[in-house]
Amino acid sequence: MEERVYIAVTGIQHYFGPQVFQLNQIIVLTKEPDNAHDAEAIRAEIPSIGKVGYVANSPHTVPRGCRSAGRIYDLFEQSIAGVVRFILKDTVIVELLPDVKEIVMIQKLLESKSNVIVVWEPHGSIMSEDVETRNGRP
Repeated sequence: MEERVYIAVTGIQHYFGPQVFQLNQIIVLTKEPDNAHDAEAIRAEIPSIGKVGYVANSPHTVPRGCRSAGRIYDLFEQSIAGVVRFILKDTVIVELLPDVKEIVMIQKLLESKSNVIVVWEPHGSIMSEDVETRNGRP
């Protein structure tokens, strides 16, 4: 059985706060080799929102049982997926998903008078868009 690897996303208060996170939500972790503050910086993103924090990389910010950005940096090329397992006041604990190679957003066309496309996002929010505006036709 493969060992589960957990990381902590910190700095969330500088972006959207903890309210944008939900349990079992997909997070994308991407290396930032040109980061001026940390050569091993890994940013955390929610696909539909954008940057929501960074993987903890300091002894003061890495919770017990989690790995630092430096410890996971060589586990993947550029990006890796993760899933939210715990949400705390200012930290989110994420389990890495090394076998996930692609994240696909699901689109569904509703049969209704308003011709609306509903896009389901992994974190549970729903965005809609008028089909006529999007395609120029119903």
